[in-house]
Amino acid sequence: EVQLQASGGGLVQAGGSLRLSCAASGFTFGDYAIGWFRQAPGKEREGVSCISNSDDLTYYTDSVKGRFTISSDNAKNTVYLQMNSLKPEDTAVYYCAALNIWGYSGSYLQGRWTDYTWNYWGQGTQVTVSS
Repeated sequence: EVQLQASGGGLVQAGGSLRLSCAASGFTFGDYAIGWFRQAPGKEREGVSCISNSDDLTYYTDSVKGRFTISSDNAKNTVYLQMNSLKPEDTAVYYCAALNIWGYSGSYLQGRWTDYTWNYWGQGTQVTVSS
């Protein structure tokens, strides 16, 4: 059974930090990219960041570049999203998802990683940033 377990959300003041975790099981971790997406009330879901587990290539949406860092621990089948300098506009439910990219370099995702239909989704974790 495929599982993606997101955790680490919470309430933090603007300028603070949180680290989200996405623990994966039930599939070959190295064959997948793991992405973080978020959805704020009344807004469409947007891609935040993703990482290719085969070659550790990473991508970020412009609004989080320089503040968020995605990383992967292949031994633990877990992807992390370190979020620093948080802003109220980062408030959203954050979801992790998995995309099968077996046979492809992570560079294949550049510029289009948010366009794909991701294979698996985890439950969300709420991030609230107060001003």
